[in-house]
Amino acid sequence: MAKINSTFQYCDQLVRDFEEVIKKPILRKSSVYYTGVDLGTAYIVLAVLDENYQPVAGAYRYASVVKDGMVVDYIGAMRIVRELKQELEQKLGTELVYAAAALPPGTFTLDSGAIKHVVEGAGFEITSLLDEPTAANAVLKIQDGAIVDIGGGTTGIAILKDGKVIYVADEPTGGTHFSLVISGAYKMSFDDADQYKRDLKNHRELMPVLRPVIEKVSSIISRHVAEYQVKEIYLVGGTCCLAGIEDIIAKQTNIPTYKPQNPMFVTPLGIALNCTQEIL
Repeated sequence: MAKINSTFQYCDQLVRDFEEVIKKPILRKSSVYYTGVDLGTAYIVLAVLDENYQPVAGAYRYASVVKDGMVVDYIGAMRIVRELKQELEQKLGTELVYAAAALPPGTFTLDSGAIKHVVEGAGFEITSLLDEPTAANAVLKIQDGAIVDIGGGTTGIAILKDGKVIYVADEPTGGTHFSLVISGAYKMSFDDADQYKRDLKNHRELMPVLRPVIEKVSSIISRHVAEYQVKEIYLVGGTCCLAGIEDIIAKQTNIPTYKPQNPMFVTPLGIALNCTQEIL
């Protein structure tokens, strides 16, 4: 569903700027650089902002170091983050010192230490650790509604009222489950199914196959927003790149549902926007 106002104006421009600096970093010197580290189930993304919190560089890599929102390959995660850090440092000609990170809501007591150690083990000084939907709202700037972050392994929900998060939840269902359904339906390997899902030209064909999983995600959302007067849902996360997912969720939840032009980079940019020079 298209949003016919300026809700995503800042978000979409920031994401477009980030997509450009991934291809061509901005090399002008900044007094400090802020990095957002997003450890996703499908991708690890590093977003680098300058002293004015404008994108200057970025990199991402496919990875399977996180499952259902939890780090399952600590050494692999640390290695990839370190390699991406070094790649960006080489391009920018400077050391990246400060980083923020995020994790699915409700998992702080379980996994916050692992996330922190991955980022620190890669050579960063970590300055902030927050939940993913809250990070996303630094980019979306939503005052009221539900932000739903559908990642590779989990669906995270944050309900906002007057710009403040009043409720968070996270459940295991995400892009991994979409790929498993495709793998079974098309008799292809999981990796091939995952790649097939990412090709935009296959989305219309895949929609009937994936509808049951999207409806499950919708039921998760409905259950968590039931006690709150949520009037709008805002989607972020790589899985939300699936064309038409917002329409099915809107129909199933009976709540208008919207997404920015590229939902994949909203959360890592939001993480970077929460980075400071104050060490945790």
